[in-house]
Amino acid sequence: MKRDLAAFAPRRILVCQQRQIGDALLAAPALELLKKRFPRADLHLFTEAKCEPLLRGNPHIDKLLLLDRREQRGLWAQLAWYRRAATARYDLVVDFQQLPRCRMLTRFSRAEVRLSFPAPWHRIGLYTHTVRPAPGYAAATKVSLLAPLGIAWHGERPRIYLTDEERARARAFLAGLGLSKGLRLVSVDPTHRRASKRWPAASYARLLDILTEVRPELRFLLLRGPGEDDEVRSLRAACARPERLLLPEEAPDLRLSAACMAEAVLHLGNCSAPRHMAVALDVPSLVVPGASGPEWTCPDPRHVELRPALPCSPCSRTDCPDPRCLTLVTPDDAAQAALKLLEPHSQTR
Repeated sequence: MKRDLAAFAPRRILVCQQRQIGDALLAAPALELLKKRFPRADLHLFTEAKCEPLLRGNPHIDKLLLLDRREQRGLWAQLAWYRRAATARYDLVVDFQQLPRCRMLTRFSRAEVRLSFPAPWHRIGLYTHTVRPAPGYAAATKVSLLAPLGIAWHGERPRIYLTDEERARARAFLAGLGLSKGLRLVSVDPTHRRASKRWPAASYARLLDILTEVRPELRFLLLRGPGEDDEVRSLRAACARPERLLLPEEAPDLRLSAACMAEAVLHLGNCSAPRHMAVALDVPSLVVPGASGPEWTCPDPRHVELRPALPCSPCSRTDCPDPRCLTLVTPDDAAQAALKLLEPHSQTR
């Protein structure tokens, strides 16, 4: 019989959320609720180093165990790292992903309680308690695994904790790009590594042209990741008023990008990390999710997805010969939805 955890009071907690950037951010409500439930416990988070910028300053995390693959090449280096991490003597491990490194760290921890979702038969014994995750918004689904601890989701959102200095730096950065008083910022995330989740560049260009015509005070900050410079430059060149698209010579780092997004009145994009950043920064968002499922959309009327009613949607495929979930979303449809979200910001800054 599984131990009843109603009176369980861990002193040290490890949460495993190895990747990706957006997923790590979506784990923030679970971390917040764990800390509130066990305020005297130390809470550690295992994640990849690339996720750290959006978790920095989170008051609910006492320590980050950052995975840098470059420093852990080879089996022996990995085993040594797991052994060092296990010296923390965790009482509770929560594994949100069951990836190989998460499982290894869970095994080495020897924690009294090891909590996760139901595992395949060959992992029986690795977890002391398993919970079938509740469907719905991804952040809420993660929290649902904490039910044996008496924890439930009540609408908590992910959050990025920016300092006043970071916000001031972002404002100065945007001013240098031409965002002057009286103008309003919209962040745009037009790229995605998977074609099945990437709304066509021509559609983005037309959408931005429509918004520029209707709302001339808008300026659009083009977000991009490594290796995506050519894509965003081509998009900018395809627009009728390219000078209204802000494109820094070098892409800002993730932390500065977040601080810039915090200055926006709206976020437009595909289904990737920036949409979750918008939620965490309390910025309304409009997303064309493509093959992604509805679980990535925050249940809030200020966060909208444009998803055609198709029998094959969502399919979660990485590629598709006929991505109607993308092509059936017209720039006019997107503009109408965007303008509705912009209505509370009809006045200038």
